[in-house]
Amino acid sequence: MAASRTLLLLAAVALAGLGLTGLGLTGASAQTPNPLPPPAITVAPDDPFGEQVTMTEKTIVYLEGSGLWDSAFETIVGAFKSVYGAIDKLGAKPNGAPMTIYTATDDNGFQFQAAVPVAQAPASPPQGDIKIGKSPTGTALKFVHRGSYDEMDTTYEAIAHHLEEKNLEAKDLFVEQYIKDPVTTPEDDLVIEIYVPLK
Repeated sequence: MAASRTLLLLAAVALAGLGLTGLGLTGASAQTPNPLPPPAITVAPDDPFGEQVTMTEKTIVYLEGSGLWDSAFETIVGAFKSVYGAIDKLGAKPNGAPMTIYTATDDNGFQFQAAVPVAQAPASPPQGDIKIGKSPTGTALKFVHRGSYDEMDTTYEAIAHHLEEKNLEAKDLFVEQYIKDPVTTPEDDLVIEIYVPLK
């Protein structure tokens, strides 16, 4: 499930942050058989894999929440429905793909912001749990996942392998941007851009 993908990514972040390659062993301990190749993932010919990009600031309407990995997709879709409802009530106009900003994770669950970019901040402040803010900015690596949310384990395993192989240090935050809206798209047909911000 999704817990394993997050742990893989966080482990790669930790290894890169310590400047370690592989398991960080030397001498006889490091003499292991050929390392495992990265897992095969479903991609289109033009899909980026580890492309360095600059994330630009966007005004977002968002809902902060938390969830368990076993029901992650349902939790995220429910949050986006609330955000879209709030945007309609505020008279705001969506201006870009919806995104999930993961702000904290562990092996059981996660904290997140379900965010939708808007052309400009609404004139009236939102009510309840809905907030106005800014999206993450800075240098990041861009990856693409095609297929169901539950199958993202394989994509995150490939990302972790890439970070470790390149000895890159990532922040403890990542962003999933949905090229196909998760509220209206069948789960097996999702196209998700994954952004891993670098330190």
